[in-house]
Amino acid sequence: AKFSEEEPEGINIYRKSILDNCQKCAEERSGLFSLTVPTGGGKTLSSLSFALRHAIKHKKDRVIYVIPYTSIIEQTSNVFKNIFKDFPDAVLEHHSNLDPKEETSHSRLASQNWDAPIIVTTAVQYFESLYAARTSRVRKLHNIANSVVILDEAQMLPPDYLMPVLKVIKELSAYYDVSHILCTATQPALEKRTDFNFDGFDKESIKEIIDNPDELTEVFKRVEIIPLDEKIEEWDQLVKLLMEHESLLCIVDRRSDAQELYDLLPDGTLHLSGLMCGQHRSDVIDQIKANLIKKEPVRVVSTQLIEAGVDVDFPVVFRAMAGLDSIAQAAGRCNREGKLDQGFVYVFKPPKPAPAGHLRMAAELGGMLLSQPELDPLSNKSFKEFFKKLYWTKGDGLDKKNILQDLSSEQLIFNFKTASKNFRLIESDYETILVTYGGGEKLIQQLRNTDDVYRELRQKLQRYTVNIQKNWFEELQRQDKLSECNGYWILIDKESYHGVSGLQALGDSMNYRAGELVI
Repeated sequence: AKFSEEEPEGINIYRKSILDNCQKCAEERSGLFSLTVPTGGGKTLSSLSFALRHAIKHKKDRVIYVIPYTSIIEQTSNVFKNIFKDFPDAVLEHHSNLDPKEETSHSRLASQNWDAPIIVTTAVQYFESLYAARTSRVRKLHNIANSVVILDEAQMLPPDYLMPVLKVIKELSAYYDVSHILCTATQPALEKRTDFNFDGFDKESIKEIIDNPDELTEVFKRVEIIPLDEKIEEWDQLVKLLMEHESLLCIVDRRSDAQELYDLLPDGTLHLSGLMCGQHRSDVIDQIKANLIKKEPVRVVSTQLIEAGVDVDFPVVFRAMAGLDSIAQAAGRCNREGKLDQGFVYVFKPPKPAPAGHLRMAAELGGMLLSQPELDPLSNKSFKEFFKKLYWTKGDGLDKKNILQDLSSEQLIFNFKTASKNFRLIESDYETILVTYGGGEKLIQQLRNTDDVYRELRQKLQRYTVNIQKNWFEELQRQDKLSECNGYWILIDKESYHGVSGLQALGDSMNYRAGELVI
């Protein structure tokens, strides 16, 4: 991983400094590392450079790059494959939305046990495999030992399962020669606490790779966070503010909110959410990037799936009130390349509060911290304060399903199957349906015309699926809008899937995240 052969200038001086820090720190002992790099600092290639050098130094077998969202995994995997284009089997991409054109007979076999030098996978695949009780999920575990694992966007470690996740990271580090790198612009406060019960990492056990993360935060600061004082009572109020800008990104938490806003905005507005199938989202992200490169006006309404790692650069971003981590991630989509003197991120209070649970708790804490004018919302100090309060507030909720209790060794009784059943980063109360977006219609016809749903067809169909909660699925069944074929449920009512905004929401009951995370 390297920048231009030319002497770096401007912001590239600091990007090169980040890379140099990573290459130097790669010589350190195997263990736990944090890489705190602001958005735009080149952390993807720098973290890979660290991992490769660290693997060579300590004779590690492979590098595993763990990513939360499919919109990032495809982007990152393509970057890595381009770097190692002379070694076609070096990079293995493993997730459910894999494009079959990218598969070979070798990668099909390798994906079962992660037998490749570089694995690009998802948080769901990685952590659920570590707690799984099924042979198909655990046959890869021996290849996690003696590896380097990069946890990209570490602030997105699932709060409801945080304690089991930290426990398994510590175990792998202590007993299986695994080095983990917590890589993010908004480093969560994962150190052990004494002022409240939080069994995190020992502070001395984590090595920060960057010499001066606070200084870097100042250098890469390209936006101003502006909290709006008046609550948005109706979406029409927000639309008036949005219409003052030709190009902007507006991020909300609910998929139904994104559709309501889209319906109120003029033609040409683009929409992104988990109500769109994977191929639809990829097409829209490509269109957004093309418009921005050509400097053509583009308005986008999105759920939070655009926040983590999607490489777009808007002059103005509006963000519904959220945790400081989400606000910082939204800010990373604003003036990303620093081409403007200043970008602006407007944080507004939406008509309805964030969905109950973690999102609402985070939004309330975010609002409280933003109300303190002396606090820089994008500073590392603010992030640590935010996560400390968040984890303290959640308390026992950091192990929502009592996974660690099921695996307690005090009486040498281990409830492995119960723990495996309960450790689900995506709750199982949703169903998957096929939609006829784009090439999906032709594939569904192939599905109807075959008795043998072969592997390649299954994987092609995966690009045209949408995950919905069970109550919505049952309502679509009652309305005779679904038909069953070869084990798949197909949306036969074409009016229920819009060519821009995807599956048309039936209400607020939709899980905000199901379908936006990927297995």
